[in-house]
Amino acid sequence: MLPDRASRTAEGVAARRAAHQILDTPAVFNDPLAIQVLHPHIAANLEKRLRTHERSIVARYLRAFLAARSRVAEDHLDSAVLRGVSQYVLLGAGFDTFAYRNPHAGLHVYEVDHPATQAVKRRRLNATKIAVPANVSYVAVNLAEVHLSKALASSTFDTSRATVFAWLGVVPYLELESIKVVLKYVATLPQGTEIIFDYGVPPRSLNFVARFFYRRIAKRVEAAGEPWKSFFTPQEMRDVLRECGFITIHDLGAEDINARYFKHRADRLKVGGAGRIVIAVVGPTAVPPPNNTQQLTRGRTLVRG
Repeated sequence: MLPDRASRTAEGVAARRAAHQILDTPAVFNDPLAIQVLHPHIAANLEKRLRTHERSIVARYLRAFLAARSRVAEDHLDSAVLRGVSQYVLLGAGFDTFAYRNPHAGLHVYEVDHPATQAVKRRRLNATKIAVPANVSYVAVNLAEVHLSKALASSTFDTSRATVFAWLGVVPYLELESIKVVLKYVATLPQGTEIIFDYGVPPRSLNFVARFFYRRIAKRVEAAGEPWKSFFTPQEMRDVLRECGFITIHDLGAEDINARYFKHRADRLKVGGAGRIVIAVVGPTAVPPPNNTQQLTRGRTLVRG
């Protein structure tokens, strides 16, 4: 991304999160603030975008996956909070709105992102009068230059407490060594810490339709100046996680995700096979899937500061 402006892929994710609220019924992932944090020009042209860009098979697969990965992260967060977890770190927070609709009064949210993207987001929150709760901390940092541990040390983050990390839409844009740096740090935190992230599988492992999907999206992100750099088979990802110190690993493919969130839909919305979602847990204790995964929609109470 360019140093003086918000990530263009983060803008694209925000637009599709908003499109999901309008086009897909029932919503797999409810985000009542999704439209408000859009770039004003994108918000003004959202209806046109819905007609021209969001009806294709490629757009539907991508939109479903973006909704599913956020839903997985927040479902696992809900379960972790019930176990006593009180810290949530959004790595590459982009225009995620969880912190402003957080239903957990005792949960502190740390938004970690590039200073340029974070500055744009904070201006939009101010312009739309979305209140920033007291239990939100912003950590503006370029993780290509500063280690995550040092970045979090500049905040009130407590390394002695188990934490949930959501690292959504970031891993494909990083080189392997940069991915390992983050995973190795998270693996040093207390038992019960979780990191939820998504990754792409190698295009060669996909069928023709899925490869077509990959090519279309890959061209778009490359044109935005943020090309994909890393792909993994499930076994390769498991090996990386083991090397970085994780014992408990849940790796969800399309079949798992569709069974959790997209069963019996009249609109046949579902995810394809190009992306996978991982929940990696520090320590040997297996963390079961959240007990509310059969609930297709979920409401959230906004906690205002």
